[in-house]
Amino acid sequence: MSNGAGIQELMAAETRASQIVAEARIGRGDRMKQAKADAQELIDAYRAEKQQDFNNTVLAAGGSGGSASAKLQAQTNQEVSVMQGQFQRNQQKAIDVLLSKCCEVSLEVPSARVRSTQKIYGE
Repeated sequence: MSNGAGIQELMAAETRASQIVAEARIGRGDRMKQAKADAQELIDAYRAEKQQDFNNTVLAAGGSGGSASAKLQAQTNQEVSVMQGQFQRNQQKAIDVLLSKCCEVSLEVPSARVRSTQKIYGE
């Protein structure tokens, strides 16, 4: 009789253990959701702060932003034209490097490959 009671006690303990594990998993999930929500709040606050700093900087630099926008567009256009010039100057160099690396084929068999092949085929 004690053998049957011992088995039932073990089964009850296993059931309790599985319940504890399930509760721990649920609790972990809840903590993760709460941590994610807290992190999102921090991110939103930081983003709002940085947006406000940016808006203040834009207002201080150019008023309503119309002239600042025009300056930014002109600067961007200038940088794009500089980059296009660099591209035109370096285009052929890049093509030459790629072609040289693609066309360089070494026909030498490494000595380690030769030794491993000799071991495999018993030469």
